[in-house]
Amino acid sequence: MNAASVGHQCPECVSEGRRSQRPVRTAFGATSRGAHGYVTISLIVINCAMLLLSAASSNNFAKALIGADAGGLFGAGTPLSQRLAVFAGGDFRFSDGSVRHLSGIADGEYYRLITATFMHYGLLHLILNMWALWIIGRSLEAMFGPARFLAIYLICGIGGNVACYLFSPFTYSAGASTAIFGLFAVFFFVLRKLGRDASQLVPLLVINLAFTFFVPGISRAGHIGGLITGAIVGYLITKAPQQRRNVVHLAVFGGAIVVLVAATIFKTVQLNG
Repeated sequence: MNAASVGHQCPECVSEGRRSQRPVRTAFGATSRGAHGYVTISLIVINCAMLLLSAASSNNFAKALIGADAGGLFGAGTPLSQRLAVFAGGDFRFSDGSVRHLSGIADGEYYRLITATFMHYGLLHLILNMWALWIIGRSLEAMFGPARFLAIYLICGIGGNVACYLFSPFTYSAGASTAIFGLFAVFFFVLRKLGRDASQLVPLLVINLAFTFFVPGISRAGHIGGLITGAIVGYLITKAPQQRRNVVHLAVFGGAIVVLVAATIFKTVQLNG
């Protein structure tokens, strides 16, 4: 028997009661598991590890982390980042006059649309994105739960990368900011759904958009694409009725993937035509 505030309790009875009791859920279907932030922490660890691997693939480790130009937020491209960033591919003429075909998404390297979300150009680029992910990611993971949050993050990131492929296919693009911008949009609709003041996000969004348009080398298509993807997904999933929440969420995630795949196929056919 276990001592209780009043008398004693049978351990078997307590266990059976816990099994039969429905877990408390948030307004968006998450249990208490999301409050630990395990997915957010894992994403940060993966991004940090990928930057170290990227720098290790370079001939100049320090320059890959810091010491390049402001366009790369003080970091530099590396062989690994070129291999994993968003890039369509094509024939390019080099300074020595030679022409070489560089492969990319148009050649079937579709994995770039995912891996680019985990690559960064330098330490400052990584720190800014991971700080934003730490602040907003834990809140959204607590509200939606680990699985839903991971789906939202990846779809927003891929949405921004697909936008890069559509509108700036011959420029190397990478970074978690495509997903971060999407999370900002989702969080806006979450606050609106909960009846809270969403105006606090406006200054942050304005500052980030200012960086997008006035700092050279930052992918406008990626940021705007991630923001639009997050806005559409966030609006739809926060409007889901409680009785059909899981079905609606799955439909939204599935529909977003179908649209992004269709856009990717369209661009690939166009480039190869």
